[in-house]
Amino acid sequence: MNFDGTYLRVDGAFDMFRPFQPHLPLYFGGSSKAAMEVAARHIDLYLTWGEPPELVAQKISAMRAEAAITGRQLRFGIRFHVVVRDTVAEARRAAEKLMEHVTPEIAEASQRELAKVESAGQKRMLELQRGGGEHLWLRPDLWAGVGQVRGGAGTAMVGDGATVAALMREYIDLGIDTFICSGYPHLEEAYHFAEHVFPHFAVCRKRRAW
Repeated sequence: MNFDGTYLRVDGAFDMFRPFQPHLPLYFGGSSKAAMEVAARHIDLYLTWGEPPELVAQKISAMRAEAAITGRQLRFGIRFHVVVRDTVAEARRAAEKLMEHVTPEIAEASQRELAKVESAGQKRMLELQRGGGEHLWLRPDLWAGVGQVRGGAGTAMVGDGATVAALMREYIDLGIDTFICSGYPHLEEAYHFAEHVFPHFAVCRKRRAW
């Protein structure tokens, strides 16, 4: 394949691994008006960082309306950290333990630096972290603590398996069909998630994973 565009030139490119789809699905995230317009015209799956369901619902509604202008339909995904344990209390303790060495001074310095970023999505994350402390618990199963010192995705689903699965279903009901999740440490949290959350989704046994 050859291509000579305004910003990119490719000579003799080829796909080593061809997708099952007609083309590789394009995932894209952005909260600015410009980003949402681009996604509506060109993207297969629109991604959002983890926000409370009511805010995600607003985003999905806006993106569907934007895509409809050009006769398109989008899929939707969401990016979250996860902290899953045997009980809700254990999960909340594990979440807050992640930040046990972050002093108020460190958090404040980090927030000042993140506030300089022009990203609309980052500004939305900072709004969720305003106040710190108990205010970081946006609801009992949704925690914004990670975002105190981490740019980008700064929220986590927290709880036992049933609690996290129920929260995921809230997002599924809004139109989310793809979850991109991570945890700390990554491998250990992946095991926790598989052990506690997967059993609540019988569809996993039908060759579809969440």
